[in-house]
Amino acid sequence: MKIAITGKGGVGKTTLAAVLARLYAAENRTVLAVDVDPDANLGLALGFTEEEVAAITPISKMSDLIAERTGSNKDTFGKFFKINPKVDDIPELFAREKNGVKFLVMGTVETGGGGCVCPEHVMVKRVISHLVVARDEVVIMDMEAGLEHLGRGTAGMVDRFIVVIEPGERSIQTYHKVKSLAADLGVMAVSVVASKVRSKDDEEYLKARIPAEDLFGFISYNEEIIDADRRGVSPYDTSGKAKAEIMKIKERIDAAK
Repeated sequence: MKIAITGKGGVGKTTLAAVLARLYAAENRTVLAVDVDPDANLGLALGFTEEEVAAITPISKMSDLIAERTGSNKDTFGKFFKINPKVDDIPELFAREKNGVKFLVMGTVETGGGGCVCPEHVMVKRVISHLVVARDEVVIMDMEAGLEHLGRGTAGMVDRFIVVIEPGERSIQTYHKVKSLAADLGVMAVSVVASKVRSKDDEEYLKARIPAEDLFGFISYNEEIIDADRRGVSPYDTSGKAKAEIMKIKERIDAAK
C-alpha cells in the first residue's frame, strides 16, 4: 500500500499522515513514513522528540552520500553524473523507528532555477521511486501540494493520492489542481479528506462540491490536535476523536484498494 498525502501547508495533512502511519503500525504492518515536504513536521507528529528530529539529516543534505552514489562533486553542475544511483539500501541505512513506524526525511532541494536537474534532485527522486515501486510495505508520504517529486512511472504505482483540504473554495481549488496534475501522470486514484471541519454546514458545503466517491472523510476542528502540535507530541496519543475519525478514513482507503 503506497499512499501520497498532499495539500497546502497548515491544512492538517501531517496529522493525517502521522495517525494513518500509527494505525497501520498498530496492525503489525511494516510502515515507512516519508517526509517529502520541507515545511512539514512529520517526525514530531509520529512521536519523535524535538531532539530526535533535529538529529536526522535529510537525504538531500547528505553531500558525501550523494557524491558517492551519483559520482558528482561540487563542480558537477552542468556536467555528467549518474541519474540512476543505487538507493535500495537507503531506508535500512537511514530510516529511524518510533512507535513501530520507520521514518525517512527527504528534505528540500535547492535547484538554482526552474527545470534544473542536480544530483540532490536525482537522489531524492530515485529514493522516492524505489520506495513506491520496489518496497513491499505500507509507505505513507507527506508531500507538498505539487507532485514534482513523482515521475509518470512512480506516480502510476501510488495506490492512493489523498488531498487534504479545508472547507473553502481556495482549498477546493487545490484538490482540482492536484487531480489535474495526477491525471496528466496517468493517475486517477485521487481522493479528498476535509480537515478542520467545524459543523454539519461545513460537511454539506463540501459534499455539494466534491463527488461522493472522492470524499473519503472528515477530520473535525480539534483543540486536542492544536495542543499536540504546540507541545510537539503525536495527535495519535492525545486525541481519541481524531484517531477515531482517521480510522474511518483508513477503512475507506483499505476498502478502495
